[in-house]
Amino acid sequence: MTALQDLNIRYKNNSPEVILINPLFLRNFVLKLTNMLPDIKAVAFDIDGTLYPSFSLYWRIIPYVIRHFRFYFYYNKIRRVMHRTAPLPDFYEYQARLLAEELGCSSLRARAMIKRIAYDGLRPYFEKIKPFGYVAETFKTLHEKGFKIALLSDFPPSQKGDIWGVIPYCDLILGTEEIGALKPSKYPFGIMAMALELEPSQILYVGNSIKFDVRGANNAGMKTAIIASKLKRIFSKKIKEADISFSNYRQFLNNVL
Repeated sequence: MTALQDLNIRYKNNSPEVILINPLFLRNFVLKLTNMLPDIKAVAFDIDGTLYPSFSLYWRIIPYVIRHFRFYFYYNKIRRVMHRTAPLPDFYEYQARLLAEELGCSSLRARAMIKRIAYDGLRPYFEKIKPFGYVAETFKTLHEKGFKIALLSDFPPSQKGDIWGVIPYCDLILGTEEIGALKPSKYPFGIMAMALELEPSQILYVGNSIKFDVRGANNAGMKTAIIASKLKRIFSKKIKEADISFSNYRQFLNNVL
């Protein structure tokens, strides 16, 4: 799925609560990024937990998850299996079959439940979530400086509506489910590189998970950046697996200046 042509979406202005940063920081960041990673032609981003804080979703959906506890218990179980599964010609059908076995229902009903509860049911919650500070501005400046920009997410990007205003700056928007394999499989990363018409080594992938984002992108031959809490950056040795680590987008910009 490409950016604007495939999505008929209305755009919203960022909330005034978004952290403000001197535009000079951003311009210097892009220049630093160009110097530090001279071969990088594209910056790709995960969405969940990368463009917005995960906790802002989790606390909102507690009543919703409790209401659908049985579904989510088995859905999370089969998603763990799907993260280890090789690329599939029909991801959605195989996922539905696994869930159907757990719930004791038909795969058709399981597929409908996944769409209703896990996909469509969560859409309204994202309308109330604010992104990390300066996300849209970062996309805008990278776009203006000539970088290709992509989104690669394990959940449907369209679930997030206008994705906090970044869609106009994206050259490519992909869901790994549509590709046939979840992260950390290197397969969706390879498909993304092919779609961008770039070598994997020319792409910097930004995510929030060492296991799924950093290792998956590294295995595909990409450079990586991870957003993580300050404590995690201090005490987690795994953070060093990423080429760049940062606690928030303000810190990210300051660190590379």
